[in-house]
Amino acid sequence: MRTFDPGAFSARLELLSPVIVRDGQGGATETFSTRDALWARIEPVSIALDEEANGEVFRLTHEIWIRKRDDLTPGMRFRRGARMFAIKGWRDPDESGRYLVCRCEEVAP
Repeated sequence: MRTFDPGAFSARLELLSPVIVRDGQGGATETFSTRDALWARIEPVSIALDEEANGEVFRLTHEIWIRKRDDLTPGMRFRRGARMFAIKGWRDPDESGRYLVCRCEEVAP
């Protein structure tokens, strides 16, 4: 296990929760509302090139370290300025209850 310096939490992020807005005609739109602002550390992990119907798509993954919290749910996102990171999963890196490492994929806002 690697050690981690809590002073490395230098990125200010917004934690966003998904909100489903019904259109009244059977459809819905997913939007996001700000739940909290927090300090974090962002570490790029990988880049992958995938092929989709309209051509090539790059997928960037990151690990985002935050202080432990109990309110994360699937579908949440982090925002830093114009950048968005979809939370795919999270873990306690040393099972100490101090931090969470969130595996995220950068997505278009």
